[in-house]
Amino acid sequence: MAVEEGASTSSGNTVMCLLTNPEGEPLGAPLYLPQNVGPPQLQEIVNKLLNNDEKLPYAFYISDQELVVQLESYLAQKKVSVEKVLRIVYQPQAVFRIRPVNRCSATIAGHTEAVLSVSFSPDGKHLASGSGDTTVRLWDLNTQTPLFTCTGHKNWVLFIAWSPDGKHLVSGSKSGELLLWDPQTGKQLGGPLTGHKKWITAISWEPVHLQAPSRRFVSASKDGDARIWDTSLKKCVISLTGHTLAVTCVKWGGDGHIYTGSQDCTIKVWETTQGKLIRELKGHGHWVNSLALSTEYVLRTGAYDHTGKTFSSPEEMKEAALARYKKMRGNAPERLVSGSDDFTMFLWEPALSKHHKARLTGHQQLVNHVYFSPDGQWLASASFDKSVKLWNGITGTFIATFRGHVGPVYQISWSADSRLLLSGSKDSTLKVWDIRTHKLKEDLPGHADEVFSVDWSPDGEKVASGGKDRVLKLWMN
Repeated sequence: MAVEEGASTSSGNTVMCLLTNPEGEPLGAPLYLPQNVGPPQLQEIVNKLLNNDEKLPYAFYISDQELVVQLESYLAQKKVSVEKVLRIVYQPQAVFRIRPVNRCSATIAGHTEAVLSVSFSPDGKHLASGSGDTTVRLWDLNTQTPLFTCTGHKNWVLFIAWSPDGKHLVSGSKSGELLLWDPQTGKQLGGPLTGHKKWITAISWEPVHLQAPSRRFVSASKDGDARIWDTSLKKCVISLTGHTLAVTCVKWGGDGHIYTGSQDCTIKVWETTQGKLIRELKGHGHWVNSLALSTEYVLRTGAYDHTGKTFSSPEEMKEAALARYKKMRGNAPERLVSGSDDFTMFLWEPALSKHHKARLTGHQQLVNHVYFSPDGQWLASASFDKSVKLWNGITGTFIATFRGHVGPVYQISWSADSRLLLSGSKDSTLKVWDIRTHKLKEDLPGHADEVFSVDWSPDGEKVASGGKDRVLKLWMN
């Protein structure tokens, strides 16, 4: 929890501090700092040591607890010896702030069966939903009304995914077929992409910093295969075969590798030119349900950021996306987290090793969904045990449990500034949690039944939710 108490006055004493970045790299040698130093003074020191031309905002952490008081108050409260070197982690903060959503701005009927998947476009300006009624719908966020109803599937639409350049939307169904849509017109692009023998469990697009305009995506299926599709050729170009049971989740990483998680308890790492298996990540004792990448937010949004800049060419978009990816990743490797039916999670650095970096335990039932914060510093997990847990996204250290839901938590989504977390549950509510205080910020009842899917728009303006009651809800501040 954040350490909050009235900061006391200067005592004139000093304490030796070592400032490190979140990866643990020191910022110079240890410093003797007066004990009356607090976050504002630390901001000045870090900006100066990093030679930042423009002052950037930072948060400071000691043992995964945010420092919000002067050092002497912290030392007294925690009974920390001043004889030891105090390790303070500085963490860059988003330069913009997202306000918590607190009201339902629209309840939009249209789907005639459960809403199974909701997803905002990379720029946050458009919204799509997939339903058990076999349709994909595109919604006008200005008028909060249906824009297009995309018909073509013959079975439940289980998964939808926007290309990171925003030009395409792909949907996967219970019968295993994939359809490609033009979000500007709602029209189907070409015929169905067929090959999977059972239903689609997940879809992930190739990052736009690797290929612009977006062209390839990978699908995972209950049939045990993952397939790479080329949208220009309108066909499967590579089959990733090797799992012995259903593939439940898939991510296309920023380094160009594809990660698949399966009910065979393994995660496989693939290269994408020929579909060769690079390595296998083992350790889970039961099905792998969910995968998350530390770079996921920048991969999803590509070149689009909070400034709302537009791009005149695919090359310009690719360059901007690559710059964003490099800045977000820094010198650290891309991290992967897997969540499982065995109640645990593993933190991996799959480009470096087949051995896990940390094992994350604490959930009392299966882990449904794992998700890194946009800045990669935090990791959240949602479970059938009705809780959401927060972890350090770099070390895997447990930080807090968010309790409040009275049913299994199905899905979570982050605000773009990494300060707020949204959860949707079988209990029919959405909840917004404050990452700094670890407390419930907003309770959002309104759905008449289970909430299956939630998404916070990448621009931070809106939240969408869908579930068993067949309506799509939009939430705003």
